[in-house]
Amino acid sequence: MKKNQLILGSVVLVVLVGLALYAQHRHPFDFHAFGEQFKRADWVKIAAAAGCIYLGYVIRAVRWALLLRPNKKVPLFSLLGTQVIGFTAVALIGRVADLVRPYLVAKKTGLPLSTQVAVYIVERLFDLGSTALIFSSVIALAPKGSLPHQEVFNRVSFWGLAGTAVGVIFLFAVRLSGDAVAGALQWSFGVFSKKLGAAIGDKVRTFRTGLDTLRSFSDFAVTLVLSLGMWGLITMAYLETARAFVASPQLGSMTLPQVMVLLGSSGVASLFQLPVLGWFTQIGAVEETLRNLYGVAPEQAMACAATLLAVTFLCIVPVGLIWAQFEHVSLRKVAAESEQAGEALIEAEGASPGN
Repeated sequence: MKKNQLILGSVVLVVLVGLALYAQHRHPFDFHAFGEQFKRADWVKIAAAAGCIYLGYVIRAVRWALLLRPNKKVPLFSLLGTQVIGFTAVALIGRVADLVRPYLVAKKTGLPLSTQVAVYIVERLFDLGSTALIFSSVIALAPKGSLPHQEVFNRVSFWGLAGTAVGVIFLFAVRLSGDAVAGALQWSFGVFSKKLGAAIGDKVRTFRTGLDTLRSFSDFAVTLVLSLGMWGLITMAYLETARAFVASPQLGSMTLPQVMVLLGSSGVASLFQLPVLGWFTQIGAVEETLRNLYGVAPEQAMACAATLLAVTFLCIVPVGLIWAQFEHVSLRKVAAESEQAGEALIEAEGASPGN
């Protein structure tokens, strides 16, 4: 771990401990009631939710294999291990390990890391677009009165759909005429700063190279369907986990629109994923949402938030650790190697002609 990450983690830890002590002083937490939530929970629903998450990883592996086909054809399920180990590394080490998946795929297939980073970028774009589409559609179709401050969420859903549409148009424009789009943006921003314009133009051209993984409209459609299916499973995992806490009337009768808000709050918190400490920021974000928006009791909200993290994020860790042993992969070593390889790739791109 780098020194600045260690400092940031220490600061976050101190803040979290301070907030926890303050909250305990103001509103004492009933640990007995907290434990009772797990005893009374419907563990069949929680197991079903975990099954949805595991199936999602299978879909991720298939999607990556399909996006890889312009460079090399591989069996559809052959990359499942790289996905499982990669997400295990992110769960334990933090966002610094994001490049583990493309790095492991590059080593497994013998392809350059740059091609796998391109696949990773396209994958993330489809993840973002799919979640925005599902979130916005569910909120927009939600019955009146089904959400607190519904007018705010309706506006968010509208702009989410609008942003997704603009993103799709931009994606097709770059895929069909990337050089023209890059040139136009470079000229536009170059009016204010030639350096900024050149940087944006280079980024768009790099993005255009990544989109070579989508050779036709059918490739786009298949990738979109897989992405929507995967995020649909993740949404169902959130819904089943929340409804498993039957001791809480609010959680036991949780609706799909309400769950989408939980998924959104968890997603925002996960953007700042620090090793281990990031778990608590996600739990805190979801717990606050449950208490403040839906009136769930603190002990019930905390139990649900902790279980959501375990089911949707941490349940892959035991499998990933075992798989890494069979593959003779050290998570810390591969995380450091992938980070160094990523930095070398950025330096190489910066030193290439025309940059």
